[in-house]
Amino acid sequence: MAKFAANLSMLFTEVDFLDRFQAAAEAGFKGVEYLFPYDFEAAEIKRRLDDNGLTQVLFNLPAGDWGAGERGIACHPDRVEEFRAGVDRAIEYARVLGNTQVNCLAGIKPSGVSDDEARQTLVSNLRFAAEKLEAAGLLLIAEPINTRDIPGFFLNRTEQALAIFDEVGSGNLKLQYDIYHMQIMEGDLAPTIEKHFDRIAHVQLADNPGRHEPGTGEINYPFLFAHLDRLGYQGWIGCEYKPRAGTREGLGWLDAVR
Repeated sequence: MAKFAANLSMLFTEVDFLDRFQAAAEAGFKGVEYLFPYDFEAAEIKRRLDDNGLTQVLFNLPAGDWGAGERGIACHPDRVEEFRAGVDRAIEYARVLGNTQVNCLAGIKPSGVSDDEARQTLVSNLRFAAEKLEAAGLLLIAEPINTRDIPGFFLNRTEQALAIFDEVGSGNLKLQYDIYHMQIMEGDLAPTIEKHFDRIAHVQLADNPGRHEPGTGEINYPFLFAHLDRLGYQGWIGCEYKPRAGTREGLGWLDAVR
């Protein structure tokens, strides 16, 4: 059965970031993920993980100025050196925190950059990151994101992502399949997951509309969880949703499937 990880960038936000580790453990989660660790000392995050018996599941490569609206720089032709430095920084943190996979956000295509130039920049950066991370014993993953929540995001469909991965040509690059984003962009969730199952290394969830917890929208999560079990999925499922009425108040769905 799949394991569920609390996304600390979305859940337990009523407390300071470092206190969310304890909150996640008290809620019954065994793993955590979040956008970025880089504003904190790796050793301090590691202490919070160990104190609460948590597995560090995932974080993202540095993705530019998040507060200013940047959502990744991997498709930015003028930011290649910054991207490569970010790969090194992520490796440093992963070595301390113990996670075995790191996610790359492709980013919003810059104004004045053609689709082809953005694609070739992304391919080159993914190839670099996949090789560098593999040498460090880490898996690179990347995810398509819907263009309603992030207009202009360059990687936004499963087949598009996998075609780019094929061009990268690395066995150390897998798909992060976010159910919420792909419900918006393409639907047909269960057949798509089954078709590309061998290339999916991580799954994330939220319901639609609203990006709230499972059971608040149109997605049949009991069916999808059973589908993942039938396929033999052994990885983590990241709970990357906005609680509709508080994190703890909305965890009934998790109690029902554990």
